[in-house]
This record gives sequence, C-alpha cells and structure tokens, in this order.
Amino acid sequence: MRVLLSAYDSRGGVEPLVGLAVRLRELGAEVRVCAPPDEEFEKRLAVVGVQMVPTGKSVRELVTGKTPATPGGVPRRAAELVAAFYDKVSVAAEGADVLVATGVVPAVAGVKAVAEKLGIRYVYASYQPVTLPSPHHPPIARPGKPLPPDVTDNRALWEQDAKDAQAVFGEAINSHRESIGLPPVDNVRDHVFTDRPWLASDPVLAPWQQPAELDVVQTGAWVLPDERPLPAELVAFLDAGTAPVYVGFGSIPMRDPEDVARVAIEAIRAQGCRAVVSRGWADLALIDDQDDCFVVGEVNHQALFRRAAAVVHHGGAGTTTAATWAGAPQVVVPQGGDQPYFAGRVADLGIGAAHDGPIPTVESLSAALRTALSPETRARATAVAGTFRADGASVAAKLLIDAVS
Repeated sequence: MRVLLSAYDSRGGVEPLVGLAVRLRELGAEVRVCAPPDEEFEKRLAVVGVQMVPTGKSVRELVTGKTPATPGGVPRRAAELVAAFYDKVSVAAEGADVLVATGVVPAVAGVKAVAEKLGIRYVYASYQPVTLPSPHHPPIARPGKPLPPDVTDNRALWEQDAKDAQAVFGEAINSHRESIGLPPVDNVRDHVFTDRPWLASDPVLAPWQQPAELDVVQTGAWVLPDERPLPAELVAFLDAGTAPVYVGFGSIPMRDPEDVARVAIEAIRAQGCRAVVSRGWADLALIDDQDDCFVVGEVNHQALFRRAAAVVHHGGAGTTTAATWAGAPQVVVPQGGDQPYFAGRVADLGIGAAHDGPIPTVESLSAALRTALSPETRARATAVAGTFRADGASVAAKLLIDAVS
C-alpha cells in the first residue's frame, strides 16, 4: 500500500504527518510527504526516514518576509499553490492508494484535483474543530472577509463563510480545474473538506460537538514520542536550578520581538522563576546576560515541556497539544486563527490561563502566570495529561489501511 500525505502549513501542521507516516510504515505502507521546502521540515522527516517532496514556496519566508502578505495578494498566491500542489502531487502520487491532505484550501484543492484525475481515495484532515462547519462555533474569518458583526447565528455565519471562501479562492481553483479538464465547483470549501472530514485532535482538549451536519471522524491527535535528547547545555541549565518557565511563539513572527522577550522575561522573573526562551520564527533573544535565562532553537518540546514549570505560547494546535500531553501548565497568548479557541480550551479545562489579547504587558502576563503556576493548575494539568489519547496516529493509520483493503 502507498500513501501520500500533504500539508502546506507551519511546523505545527507538518509535525502530525510525521507521526502518521511512522505509524503507517509500521503497518507496512510506503509513505511520502509533500510539504513546504523549509529546511526544518526536511530535517524532521529525515530523522524518521520518510521521503519528503518539497512543494510550494517556503512558509517561513512567506510569514517572516519583509513584504507583508496582503488580502489583495491572496488570489495570486492561491493560484500558485493549487498549481504547485497539483503538479508535485501528480508525480509523487504515482501508484498511491490514498491521499491525505491538510493545510490551506488552495493547496488542498490541488491534492483533491489529483485524486479526481487519478481515481485515488482522498481524505481531508483538520487539527482543530473550529475550522469545520458546526452550529456550535463560528468560522474563522477569511482573508479580507471579516465576519459580519450583526450576525450571531452560527449556521448563518458558516453559510457566509462558504461564500467568502468561494470569493477568495474560487477563481484560482476553478481556473486550474478548467486547465486540467475538471468541472468547476461552486463551493470550494465543502468540496475540499468533503462530508466526512477527519479531525486529528485529542477528544478532551479539542472535542467535536454533536449534533452536527458533518460526519466527522475524530481519530485523536497525531503525535509521536520524540526520543531526541535535549542539548547538553540545556540539560545543564535545567539541572542547575528550579524548573523554568518556557516562552516561545513558534511560527508567529510577532510585531516587536525585542519587547515581547523583555515583557516575558520580566514577568517570569517577577514570579521568582527562571526562563527558557525559544527563538522561533520571531527570533526572540535574551535581554541581558544573567544566568537565570537560556535561549534555545529547535529542540524536543516533549522532553522540555515535561521539565517546565509552565509553558507560555501562542496557542497553535501543535504547541497546545504538546504541552497538554506533557502535563505542563500553560499561558496562551493568542495571535489569531484557531489560537483563541485553544486559549479558551486551556482556561476551560483549568490547565492554564488564556491571556486577554495578543499583546502582553508585564502586568497582564504576570497575572496569567500566577494562575498557571498555582498548585491547583499543576494538579489539573497532570490529571488531563493522564486522559490524553496518544494513539491518534495509530488509529488513523489503521483506518487508512482498512479503507483501502
């Protein structure tokens, strides 16, 4: 059996495919992954011996580029993405039995077109429930299409979201479909999601609520135990004192990284804690040469979070999942997208605090840290970690094997 996995996303969107790929190989499948041509993705997949096919432009360059993305540039980028993923996946999927796609709509539409042309089974997967239509939550606004403030009915908002997705991506996707001999679609969102999407999230952290129109298959989060050792210098820092507070914002560039680092370190020090600062795509750095702070690049989050007093982060699906699995109390400072949802879930579960807004101050972050560092929050985080379903990738791999068989 051959499986092709595809994502156009940041690290948090590619990492779950690593877990799924490994579990598929354990069941005897051949696996390839189409992902952005960022060096960190290639290195991560190389560690587990999975072939990666670089596809599309660098996500890191797009996110951190000097020329900010604008809504007016979305149609052009959409056209580039759908064509790039169609072209690459068409070749990489030779002999494949199933295609699994996740990430942004244009890239997924390119994969879906390959499935149609070649007659290959297709599965769409999301890492969070809030991107899937449901009466229980509103959609996330599309580029340049803010949600109407006077509409509060979720069903009406999702109907508008389908129209917005068509307005933003429809022309690019349908022009490409016409060029390869496929008919146009009048609802690109539902076309790529299908009526039976998969939800690769932990059912306690990010559950799918019923009743709902979609027949969602929730597999659990696609995680993989990370056996990579922590750098020796980091281990020495951890061993030299009390558990530190980790702060990092992953692939979020942040508007003023110097001020963000200053605020975070001052707020952590105000709680009498040491700090581990992750550079991330914002390129955070230390603010002085005191020995109570340590800066890291790419490291094993699972191992590090297990040794952290708390984890301060942006609320991406990947980081929230890793911190929850590790039993680390969290402070989520959401920047956009699905991050406010995960901030709310962390607060609702009692495993941390949701910061109010994307820009922390020393005072606001200190208040959130006091909640996260309390014994009650630590106990609750440990309890929720005990319920975490770590077999999601195995469940998904077996479903794929069974479906093809």
